[in-house]
Amino acid sequence: MNTFRSIAMLLCAVALTACEKNGVQDITGSLPGARIKFFNFGVNAPAVNFYANDSKITAITSATGVEAVTGVNSGGVGSGGFYSAVQPGAYTFTGKIAAAVDKDLVVSRATATLVDGKAYSFYISGIYNVTAKTAEAFVVEDTFVDTLDYTVAYVRFVNAISNANPMTLYARNPTTGAELPVGGAVAYKTAGAFVAVPMAVYDLTTRYAGSATNVITRTAVSFVAGKVYTIGARGDITVTSTTLATRPQLDNTANR
Repeated sequence: MNTFRSIAMLLCAVALTACEKNGVQDITGSLPGARIKFFNFGVNAPAVNFYANDSKITAITSATGVEAVTGVNSGGVGSGGFYSAVQPGAYTFTGKIAAAVDKDLVVSRATATLVDGKAYSFYISGIYNVTAKTAEAFVVEDTFVDTLDYTVAYVRFVNAISNANPMTLYARNPTTGAELPVGGAVAYKTAGAFVAVPMAVYDLTTRYAGSATNVITRTAVSFVAGKVYTIGARGDITVTSTTLATRPQLDNTANR
């Protein structure tokens, strides 16, 4: 845990240094007590930098001293998937356009109060409105189990697809044929609970309530014992192509 928190703090320092040309970070003080992870899951959303109130939390490192005009692309996760450490309190979290055109335009926002010792995830979600230049967003708490059992993995499901019905995530072991639900049905802008799952390689699917038809499929996903994972659904549920970037997909990001 100490190593994990140290990495998160270092990433915060790097991200913030990239935003301020002459910024000097003091990392000798105590670590802020809340943590948050950022996802750009807006369909066709522009690359963004993520902010907590007026402070930039994620950014691309610049070697020139000039702020980079690239950010977290659609389908991407900020800070390499690591948490950023922030002070507990009330925040407005935003995703702002990173490119030179419409630079720093807010495309998505959500408010949340972060509690000391807890972890959260911010999602840009739904389908980007190219006319209004906006997307939806939400924040969920990452409610880890109090004590990890290091003989199993822990998995939860987050639904960031605005035009999908509530879905249940299923994990099937292709070797044994055994299948298990990973929690219950999860509606848009919500997260399921972390569920203990035996260590294995799984084929993942989602289904609507009362249906045996798979809505989204991802094969060969490894869950390692002692690790914690979030499977996030993103994309446009009406897209049937198997190759388009806008198709419904399942993202696998490690929380711990």
